[in-house]
Amino acid sequence: MLSLLFLTKKKKRTLEETVLLIQQGNRELLDQLIDSYKPFIAKTVSSVCRRYIYESDDEFSIGLIAFNEAIEKYLPERGSSLLSFSEVIIKRRVIDYIRKQTKNQHISIDITNPLQEEESPGTVIVNELSLDEYHKKNDDQLRKEEIIHFQKILTTFDLNFSDLVENSPKHADARKSAILTAQTLVANQELKEFLLEKKRLPIKQLETKVNVSRKTIERNRKYIIAIALILSSDYVYMKDYIKGVLDV
Repeated sequence: MLSLLFLTKKKKRTLEETVLLIQQGNRELLDQLIDSYKPFIAKTVSSVCRRYIYESDDEFSIGLIAFNEAIEKYLPERGSSLLSFSEVIIKRRVIDYIRKQTKNQHISIDITNPLQEEESPGTVIVNELSLDEYHKKNDDQLRKEEIIHFQKILTTFDLNFSDLVENSPKHADARKSAILTAQTLVANQELKEFLLEKKRLPIKQLETKVNVSRKTIERNRKYIIAIALILSSDYVYMKDYIKGVLDV
């Protein structure tokens, strides 16, 4: 990783600029970037599997594929760094893989005592966890990571969770209407780019796309922005919440 940083400095190219060149088709840079970040990938995969991961492990291959996916999908205007974005993607893909491999079974996970991390391998404690318990623990962690990441994105729009609580539509029908308005915004590339770049809702343009009054859009502005940001990002758990609201 350090070698990549020094290389970037020498070439006066930021990580984001490198990713942009890769997205434009520079396969050589892609190979260099993935090779330089293999330790990061292994560490991220290991944090999910709760054991040391070798490059020969299937889980590491899943991590490589996920890192490549993160590079392809990364958009700097969303406010997160490539590494924080790729970390979420890698963890999700590895968990999906484990779920498929351990369906209807029990799994053993090696958990290293954090207080003895520098000690011998003999300090590793092997815990037998049920599949449901394992999923719940990892789902809770990923859900927490989503919320933390979402909080950071909200601040770039001068919003916070208190604003959303205070400005969320009180009635179910009003919430559904606001969510559908946000979906219309995200589906329109021009409107979505306006939101992400200008950090404000394109109310005038949006009004012509939905069967909602300008006054209603303005009243639910903060809520619509928040939902649009969720729909524009790789937020698995919060998208499930939105789906649940629409299904009610």
